[in-house]
Amino acid sequence: MDGIALLSLLALAPILLVGILLVGFRWPAKYAMPAGYAVVVAIAVTVWRTDWAAVAASTVQGLILAAGLLYIIFGALLLLATLTKSGAIHTIRATFTGISPDRRVQAVIIGWLFGSFIEGASGFGTPAAVVAPLLLALGFPAMAAVMVGLVIQSTPVSFGAVGTPILVGVDGGLAGSPEVEGRAAELGLTVAELVERIGLQTAIVHGITGTLIPLFLCCLLCGFYGERRRFADGLAVWPFALFSAFAMTIPSMLYNAFLGVEFTSLLGGLTGLLIVVAAARRGFLLPAEPWDFGPRSGWPARWAGTLNPGEGDGPTGGGAGAEGARGAGDGGRPRIGLLRAWSPYLLVAALLVLTRTVPALTTWLQGVELGADNLFGTSIGDAVQPLYSPGAVFILVCVATYVLHRMSARQIAASWRMAGGQLAGAAVALLFAVPLVRVFINSGAEFGAGDLDSMPLTLAQGAAELAGGAWPLMAPWIGALGAFVAGSNTVSNLMFALFQFSTGEQIGVPPESVVAGQAVGGAAGNMITVHNVVAAAAVVGLVGREGDLIRQTAIPLVYYLLTAGALTYLLTYGIGFNAGLAVLAAVAAGLAGVVVLLRRSPGRAPKPSEADTPAPGPDDTRGA
Repeated sequence: MDGIALLSLLALAPILLVGILLVGFRWPAKYAMPAGYAVVVAIAVTVWRTDWAAVAASTVQGLILAAGLLYIIFGALLLLATLTKSGAIHTIRATFTGISPDRRVQAVIIGWLFGSFIEGASGFGTPAAVVAPLLLALGFPAMAAVMVGLVIQSTPVSFGAVGTPILVGVDGGLAGSPEVEGRAAELGLTVAELVERIGLQTAIVHGITGTLIPLFLCCLLCGFYGERRRFADGLAVWPFALFSAFAMTIPSMLYNAFLGVEFTSLLGGLTGLLIVVAAARRGFLLPAEPWDFGPRSGWPARWAGTLNPGEGDGPTGGGAGAEGARGAGDGGRPRIGLLRAWSPYLLVAALLVLTRTVPALTTWLQGVELGADNLFGTSIGDAVQPLYSPGAVFILVCVATYVLHRMSARQIAASWRMAGGQLAGAAVALLFAVPLVRVFINSGAEFGAGDLDSMPLTLAQGAAELAGGAWPLMAPWIGALGAFVAGSNTVSNLMFALFQFSTGEQIGVPPESVVAGQAVGGAAGNMITVHNVVAAAAVVGLVGREGDLIRQTAIPLVYYLLTAGALTYLLTYGIGFNAGLAVLAAVAAGLAGVVVLLRRSPGRAPKPSEADTPAPGPDDTRGA
């Protein structure tokens, strides 16, 4: 084994360990992430010869970033608790059951379309923080709600937060490189125009690949959470799922081409939402037979979180449910009207758009920072922007909701207790996960006595040597790896954009197309990013099931990366009888074969052990 191969394996070791513990052994992230952190520190110090000062600085940097994430999580938890205590949850539930009682339709409209709009406005994991609690409130199992919120964090992510992964990630990753400037000049473009071209190619690959994501969503929902566990039940809604996909992807590509990357997901998601809701209200392409989950009493214990809004007799949410029921009008306060019930979510969407699209307001909000630079004498540092964070939007909207919903002091206090009680579960995992990422990234020669490239770059170089001219097929996988490690498409692009560009030039293909593959893969990787999973699970009170969720979301991730790799290959080498077309044909054949098998599958009922007893873990010695 040569040097780069061995170093690549060592760089992969912390990630591999976390994956094995989470997915293989089903450890909760609060145990898996500390183990991964210990391994990455040991490898950084002994092999990469990173200074202890840099390790300490990276750890503090990670803690600062983790605090920012916990701030967002708390805000999302508080919003759900506020709506539960005010009784608005019942009206919100009725809104979507009024469109259709079919859970597949609700998942597509709320997750795929509303979630894409929120991604375009805010990004950074916010869609799951908004979508998962809303689905939970509609009666989805906690794990199903989180799964939906994670799967949709794929197609719109490259243009999340008003295009940040492209405008900051790709542009920042390529900035100052002579070879990038030379390529732009060769094409008669400025570097900014070259980045816009990368953005358009990214939108095209997403537009094609993302077409099947709503259908995947429906199949996973039925296969993992249906009473009969039939993935084929998801296929039954294929006309509506494909219609919903095209309603978002086609406008997104058009907005990208004519308005720019900033509006791709923002306006694409909003346009799709308006189109599909209007069509669904008229029954267009809705399934004739609505699908629902089985009786709550038959749900496996693993599905449940510690939040149960609107269910007065729930196992863990009796207080919240009772309060919500009174607010709904059964002997207590009258049911809250439609506009007032929805006003908090409308305010969230409006404030996210406003704070991200008005330059003067954005600059002012970003001007307030809490953090530190040059930690322990290094160049490492970071800060959070408490006023610009989506957490601030959530909390501000909660305050407005107290007035809009005429909540009592007792209800307000109860909502804060509910939200605060749920935050601790996510805190431990995130307080180790993000420092792990920062030590991993800050391991290059500039942070110690060694002469090796950082662990992410070393790992990418090993993969490039292995793939050779077939590299475009692999480019999205590296993007996904970067997102898995860093927890962000933007950071993945910052880490790997120049590397992908250089690799494209070395193998003699248009390097901008390889970078587009990187951006697509970095978006898809958000489906399994550990701290996204932890954060999304926390907002519905689901802690310790991160591995189960990653196992489920890995299914659409593999499809996404294979398809995106094939399309990237066709972008770089051209359409013809080549490896890209072969992989695309293999993916299509594989999906067709799966459809045939699913249609023949009778499904199965859950075993008593599945329904009654959670799988044991390091902190899980009790029965159901």
